[in-house]
Amino acid sequence: MLTINLIREQSSFVIERLKVKNFDATATVALVLDLDRRRRELQTESDSIQAGLNSLSREIGAMMKEGRKAEAESARIGIGAMKDKQKQLADTLEEVTGQMQAELVKLPNLPHQMVAPGKSAEDNVIVRSGGEIPQLHGGAVPHWDLIKKYDIIDFDLGIKITGAGFPVYKGKGARLQRALINFFLDEGGRAGYREIEPPIVVNEDSGFGTGQIPDKEGQMYHVGIDNLYMIPTAEVPITNIYRDVILDAAELPVKNVGYTPCFRREAGSWGAHVRGLNRLHQFDKVEIVQIAHPDKSYEALEEMVKHVESLLAKLELPYRIVRLCGGDMSFTSAMTYDFEVWSAAQQRWLEVSSTSNFEGFQANRLRCRFREKGAKQTTLCHTLNGSALALPRIVAALLENNQSPEGIKIPAVLVPYTGFDLIS
Repeated sequence: MLTINLIREQSSFVIERLKVKNFDATATVALVLDLDRRRRELQTESDSIQAGLNSLSREIGAMMKEGRKAEAESARIGIGAMKDKQKQLADTLEEVTGQMQAELVKLPNLPHQMVAPGKSAEDNVIVRSGGEIPQLHGGAVPHWDLIKKYDIIDFDLGIKITGAGFPVYKGKGARLQRALINFFLDEGGRAGYREIEPPIVVNEDSGFGTGQIPDKEGQMYHVGIDNLYMIPTAEVPITNIYRDVILDAAELPVKNVGYTPCFRREAGSWGAHVRGLNRLHQFDKVEIVQIAHPDKSYEALEEMVKHVESLLAKLELPYRIVRLCGGDMSFTSAMTYDFEVWSAAQQRWLEVSSTSNFEGFQANRLRCRFREKGAKQTTLCHTLNGSALALPRIVAALLENNQSPEGIKIPAVLVPYTGFDLIS
């Protein structure tokens, strides 16, 4: 959520930057400023009444000491009227503040100055690429055929047990999943991230804190009886560890890594681009999260990008890194890099990670702050996260790119985790 100070002091800048995200903020900003003016007027009037109450209370005390009881009783009647007025002001102030907050949460985060204008993925900027695109043998097939051939992932069983988009991993398919999870966690640990195993359901406050609510609740599985949400990513519970927390500046950056299953309704998704492992309702993902000093957050973002890039290089997957344009960015992000791997059998790029800096947008919702040594005031932290990595499309690319007439070769870095080097 954008701070009211930013909107008050730089309203024209806010409106212009949000145009990069194709968002017209003119009316919302005007309404927020109007409600803010009303809120401050009410607060000033309430403070004035409180000052009058304090002064009158002192006068009444003096009257009582001097034996002027009749005057004191008369003055007390005035106190009652002032308190009634103050209560009315408090109720109105609460209502106006609630209206202002409701408008503030409608405004997306401002994109960083490096973010290019654009409307869709076609306008994204390719930053760099790596790896070699494999040349497959004549009988190469997509991963949805390979998983049946080797009996390692079963979509029909998932439909029987739950429904579409909930696959069952079997035998070497299950071992490959576990191998990737452990590999990603170990690599995160080696890069200085502390491992976290968070809950996979969160409350409404947590969903609001990271920006899923009220923006994306339609994509989340809701446990209605308890008003809890199945997490769409470990970003949500891990970042919310720092909700209502004041850190010391010396503690920054805080670096966490966690594995969780993730749940997304993906309402309205259909077609060839979602076939097989390309889009699921439940999937496994390892997430990296940083809470950073505002002066260092873009250094942290570059460090996270290099970490994700190293994972893809070690898996020997051809990849490219793209910086998202304004129209392809999330509601909460200030800058996002997507990682895509080449799917040799599908002949297209598959997104496997988004790594983002949210600057102070999430932190303002979370009230996640830090204090410099010796300072009285607190400052909003910057929050960042990235997929490191999401498994389904990584598995799809590994299966397709490494297929041969003998079977599917396992990258050397994973063999110590799988215990086998070929699926056959």
